[in-house]
Order: sequence, then structure tokens, then C-alpha cells
Amino acid sequence: MNIFNIHGETEFNQTCLDIFQLQYQTIAVYQRFVDALNVKPEQVKHYLQIPFLPISFFKTHAIIEDEAFADVVFTSSGTTGTVNSKHFVQDVYIYEQSYRNAFARFYGDIESTCVLALLPNYLERGGSSLIYMVEDLIKLSKNTNSGFFLNEHAQLKETLVQLQQSKTKTILIGVTYALLDFVEHFTINFPELVVMETGGMKGRRKEMVREELHQQLTQGFGVAKIHSEYGMTELLSQAYSYGDGIFTCPPWMKIIARDPNDPLTLLDAGKSGGLNIIDLANVNSCSFIATQDLGKTYSDGSFEVLGRFDNTDIRGCNLMVV
Repeated sequence: MNIFNIHGETEFNQTCLDIFQLQYQTIAVYQRFVDALNVKPEQVKHYLQIPFLPISFFKTHAIIEDEAFADVVFTSSGTTGTVNSKHFVQDVYIYEQSYRNAFARFYGDIESTCVLALLPNYLERGGSSLIYMVEDLIKLSKNTNSGFFLNEHAQLKETLVQLQQSKTKTILIGVTYALLDFVEHFTINFPELVVMETGGMKGRRKEMVREELHQQLTQGFGVAKIHSEYGMTELLSQAYSYGDGIFTCPPWMKIIARDPNDPLTLLDAGKSGGLNIIDLANVNSCSFIATQDLGKTYSDGSFEVLGRFDNTDIRGCNLMVV
């Protein structure tokens, strides 16, 4: 089962069905969830019929095959007093294949790219899947300037100037508040730079609408658009946006909108609702996840994120007590 070589809707559908049957048999929590919905696996003939597990289960259960050993456990960041999600990754090589393949599809050869990371709050804690990915991309880069910057804004500015002067292909990956902190103290005019925000103020700043945020960042870095990465602890794949908040998935990942008042009803493209994610790289956990994000899908497979459900707005997810 080569999930990273999928071509076309028919092959995607068959792979989804194969993984669904596998996960129903091997992931006890998912099996009980499917049974609680009275879904008969043998009657499921299309990926749109597959039940999507509420993402909150990653906070309360180990979503992994019984008795299986996890190569690594990724944990979400959270405020004090909250329960963090845990993703028990049985084979971390699949994660590496997922982000390496996706990054190459969207941004080309990593070896010829300088990768700079401004991710201070992620560096200050362990268990981050984002840090795991970026650390690996930095290692794969052949540029000696590639690396993490904690809060060294002056050093980052100097490095960016040097890279621009040498006409080096450069990607700066940063958490939103850290990128804003940088442009408040320094500005640069580097039109060729790819600035990729990974989202989140992490309680450090007031939330901003995307247009306002991206305007400040485009002016501060001298770029035309701000790129974005859409990923989370519970996923082993990422979607990317080249600007304006419109994300595109790699072929082994798909986003489907659901009715916010009836989570078992899926919506057509163009309608806003809760976002369900198919991530075939999650082959050893659960590939079919109902997130707490609100968004809209489009007929070409792209999507945008409009916000998040408040916990009190999650309806229909308490379908069973496991």
C-alpha cells in the first residue's frame, strides 16, 4: 500500500476503503466508535461513507493498535489546565515520508533551500511534531545558514540580508506571534523570500483576522504573499497555502466539510462547516478525523479555515462512552 503514489479519485477511494477496514480491525477505540454509529464496515463502498472520529479522542484515548509500540509520541501545546492531545506514532518513517514528499511537491528540492525557523514556543517544549519536521528539513538542507532562531531577531535579520545578497532560495517558517514580533523591530525588503506562518498566537498576542495579519507581515518582509502551513499533532500530513489562506492538500490528504449541527451530514463544496480530514499517512492511528476547525472546501480540492468551534459548540460527538 503506497499511499504516497496515489493517482486519481478511484485509487484514492480504494486506498481509503482498505485503510478503513484495517483500522476498524486493529484500532479498538475506532471500532467501538464505528459500531456505536451502527455503521457496517462491509457496506461502506466510498470514503464519504466512512465515519470520522472526533479529534477530541486523541486527548482521552491512545489511538494505536493494541500492544503496538510507538516510535514517538507527539503532543499538542496547550494552556495550563487543558488536556493535550497525544498522537502515538507507530512508524515515524511514514511521517518523515509524508512531510518530505509534500514539501518537495510544494517547494521543490530541499537541498538547495535555506530553511530558517522562528518557532520559540515550540522549541521550549518537547513532543512537537512541527519541530520534528522542521528539524529534519534543516538537516536535509545543504545550506550552512539553515537553523532555528529562538528570539535572536538581530541575527535573523543579518542572516536574511546575507541570503538575499547571495540570491539563495530561502524559506522562513515561523509561528505567527514570533513573525509579528520580528517585523515590529526589523523590516526587510526580500521579495524572493518565502515567509510561512504556522498559525497561532499561543496566548502571546490578540488574535487578528488573516488579512490584517498578512498585511503587516508582507510589509515587514517586503514580500507579495504570506504562505501558510496547515497541520496539527493528530495528523501526519500538512496542507500548504501560497497566499490568501487558500490551502491545497497532497494527493494522500483530503478535506471534507460537515454540517456544524449534524456531524454525520457532509456538505457540498462552497458551503461552510466543520472540517473533516482524511489523512492516509495516519495509517497506524486513524485516517478519518473530525476536527474542531470551521472552514469551506472548493471544487478543485482546496480549502480555507474560517475559525474554530468553541468546545460548547461541538454537537453529536458524544456518541458513546468508551
